[in-house]
Amino acid sequence: MIEKGALLPMFYLPPVAWFSQLIAHQPDILIENQEHFPKQTYRNRANIYSPDGVLSLVVPVIKGSKVHTPVKDVKISYDFRWQRLHWMSLESCYRRSAYFEYYEDAFAPFYQKRFDFLFDFNEELLRLLLKSVKVPLTPQKTESYQAVYPANVVDLRHSFSSKKEFDLQQKPYFQVFEERHGFIKNLSIVDLLFNQGPQTINYL
Repeated sequence: MIEKGALLPMFYLPPVAWFSQLIAHQPDILIENQEHFPKQTYRNRANIYSPDGVLSLVVPVIKGSKVHTPVKDVKISYDFRWQRLHWMSLESCYRRSAYFEYYEDAFAPFYQKRFDFLFDFNEELLRLLLKSVKVPLTPQKTESYQAVYPANVVDLRHSFSSKKEFDLQQKPYFQVFEERHGFIKNLSIVDLLFNQGPQTINYL
């Protein structure tokens, strides 16, 4: 267990605010692995910038696994072809961005290969994101659930909500469809990555 640093939930293509906290508190980062799976959070959804504004990409999970199930045991549902939908959405939203082509070969396999567990899928994606953003970090994972951590550990497990905006002072960067809807803050890190490429780490 870490004695200082930050405790973060595991998200699907996390928002910029999540990454800003990870950067601020590295290298002492602990990822929550044992909590019960909460509904309607970034654990299985990500927001990207579409021609119509914010588009939420949701990874469906198997019904019944939502209640009192440790997040590491939540299984992904493949009842419909969500992977194809997510990849087509990423392509159509970011094909015109400056760096999508630079990263697409690394991201594409995640939308072809099947993962059983949501946590494993998110963890592998996080490894790719850390590598792409150039953050040399391998976060630890919790081994048991703790409701309360020492005062010098920043507990961020409930700080990011898909319904309530995280208080993030964010400097605008170029976004593909900003001429339609203006700058939209705190989208998925892939919005920043595909638009800013190697400059992402400097931005964060």
